Amino acid sequence: MSDNVPEGVSDEAIADRSDAPARRSAAAPRPQGRYVTATIHDGIAYSAGMTPRVDGVLVLQGIVGDAVTAAQARDLAAIAAGNALAAIADVAGGLDNIACCLRMTVYVAAVAEFTGHTIVADGASEALNASLGDRGSVARSAIGVASLPSGAPVEVELTVAVRGAT
Repeated sequence: MSDNVPEGVSDEAIADRSDAPARRSAAAPRPQGRYVTATIHDGIAYSAGMTPRVDGVLVLQGIVGDAVTAAQARDLAAIAAGNALAAIADVAGGLDNIACCLRMTVYVAAVAEFTGHTIVADGASEALNASLGDRGSVARSAIGVASLPSGAPVEVELTVAVRGAT
């Protein structure tokens, strides 16, 4: 186990946590700074960038293609997407008020040679579909970056249409 993995966290534990958004309604994550985790304007909800945190703790740090595998990053993207969805559900009054997902951006902190960004982003897409069914299908971008906040391997931003919001 590498130094970037919290003590006692295995690949299996990361994968189990990535399934969590589909199995339970997660509590909305708390901001890690001076911002809101989600906001609604004119029926559209926007999440802040969400990293793969569970109970406020980053599950794994590192760069994809170096200390973090693509498979781990895929599972971490699912956790981050679940956090974005939980933040939006909190301001929207629940998952039932999400009409559909519109757009998602998945940022992947990766080595320059890494080309599997879409494979990583598939984990986030699968988490949305598991939680929302067809309403979770989304237009998406997967973008490689040099680093992300707190050393996170992935970060997800989500935009959704909200029912009955003004």
